[in-house]
Amino acid sequence: MNDIVSVTNLQVTFPARHDNPEVTAVAGIDFHIAAGECLALVGESGSGKSVTGRSLLGLVGSDARVSADKFTIDGDDVSRYGDKQFKALRGRKIGLVLQDALVSLDPLRTVGREVIEPMSIHRTHPRHERVDAAVELLSGVGIPDAASRMSSSPHELSGGLRQRALIASALAARPKVLIADEPTTALDVTVQARILTLLDRLRQEGTALLLISHDLAVVAALADRIAVMQHGRIVEQGPSRQILTAPAHPYTRTLLAASPSSHTRGRRLTGSGAFTREDLSAEPVLSVSGVSKIFHGRRGETRTAVDDVSLTLRRGEVVGIVGESGSGKTTVSRIALGLLVPDSGKVSLDGTLWNSSSGAVREKDRRPHRRRIQPISQDPLGSFDPRFDVARLISRALTESGVDGDHRGRTVELLEQVGLETAHLSRYPRQLSGGQRQRVAIARALATDPEILICDEPVSALDVSIQAQVLDLLLELRSTRKLALLFISHDLGVISHISDHVHVMKDGRIVESGSADDIFARPTHPYTRELLDSIPSLEAVAR
Repeated sequence: MNDIVSVTNLQVTFPARHDNPEVTAVAGIDFHIAAGECLALVGESGSGKSVTGRSLLGLVGSDARVSADKFTIDGDDVSRYGDKQFKALRGRKIGLVLQDALVSLDPLRTVGREVIEPMSIHRTHPRHERVDAAVELLSGVGIPDAASRMSSSPHELSGGLRQRALIASALAARPKVLIADEPTTALDVTVQARILTLLDRLRQEGTALLLISHDLAVVAALADRIAVMQHGRIVEQGPSRQILTAPAHPYTRTLLAASPSSHTRGRRLTGSGAFTREDLSAEPVLSVSGVSKIFHGRRGETRTAVDDVSLTLRRGEVVGIVGESGSGKTTVSRIALGLLVPDSGKVSLDGTLWNSSSGAVREKDRRPHRRRIQPISQDPLGSFDPRFDVARLISRALTESGVDGDHRGRTVELLEQVGLETAHLSRYPRQLSGGQRQRVAIARALATDPEILICDEPVSALDVSIQAQVLDLLLELRSTRKLALLFISHDLGVISHISDHVHVMKDGRIVESGSADDIFARPTHPYTRELLDSIPSLEAVAR
């Protein structure tokens, strides 16, 4: 096959800084990508995946040391390229698609200008053809009414349309290689499926694709070959089917075992064994009855976010809510937490009115009971005060829940419950990994000794192994503390693994409810079947 990218013994080292020692991010790896082939790099955060991808573009940083015995792109030796030469390469021979299109796209530019710019820089199209070429590209990546979207700003597009616009921009100068770094992590399952279909089409048309992902199901749907990275090294590499069905390396087997699905329900994703379950109580600890919420825009327009939603949650039960962005999941959670007053309906906590459209419950009446119901958000970093270290973050939660005296002993106990050590007490949020931050968020939520956790996308940004640890932790707490969990996610694999009961939301309404077994094995609503059909599946590769 015609290799577009060929790399032998690639090494990337970052020099020592302040108190931090020298770091070898990539420690001598070999890989190649042919035209029309997809190579996937998988592994945990810090394994060297993104640094490897960025080294192909000369974007690892000016202080990094990059060396290789062989480093060619489209036949050119780039091992000694400087910044000026890499600038000519970027966009023209290699395109880059990152995870967060809203950050990657310039908020002050229209989508049309974003796509036209690479054509202008690399002069791949005559000036008079660029607008038409940009419209054709946007249409080609599946953006409807592409001509009118040319004048749209990034914030005016949905997440899926923004990601498509970013792909169009990356393809504008007709590169032979496309690097897709976690291109679907933040997307709903149906939007993810459309992006994967688009990337697969580009591969079939001859583009060499480097896919960087921690989602093994996404990798299974697209990759021809997989390279598994750990601590800067490729520990296993081969055809996708071989890696996913008969892995040879223990680390690869650990990653595969940590992938949640309906087949893993009831058992641990890390290690062996199952979770113990007690009979659920008959009475709900949380009851949401007929709640609706309408938001009003500045120009008088209205949007029904939640429409007549009812659900119950019992002690020791995990109730999952699944649906696309904009389906109303988060609005329901905010109403359940008493942070948003519904326009109709009510919420009861242990049979006592907690939130209602009548305004009968005031915040000062709720405050003494807030410790009983605690949130865990998707982005703990955004919910932490960056000036506080871990000890102060948890100590403050203890103070607010009425715990007097020296908090250190209780803080250490909470950290140990979530698998952290006393060494983490003096660290600040930005000094923690994503998984460690999420554990601190759970410890802080547990500080009030709650009965209910409202989990809104708590693992969507985590690597598969860290995600597995957090899911195991939540289920362990459910078993030992009889905690009730309202678990919101767009990841159906996670929902099917953790949930006892599932509600499927679309356009603000619950369109289907039932046990997790019934929803995932015998769905009745067309929308539920559409969601399930969109899930990339490791089992499908095995078949």
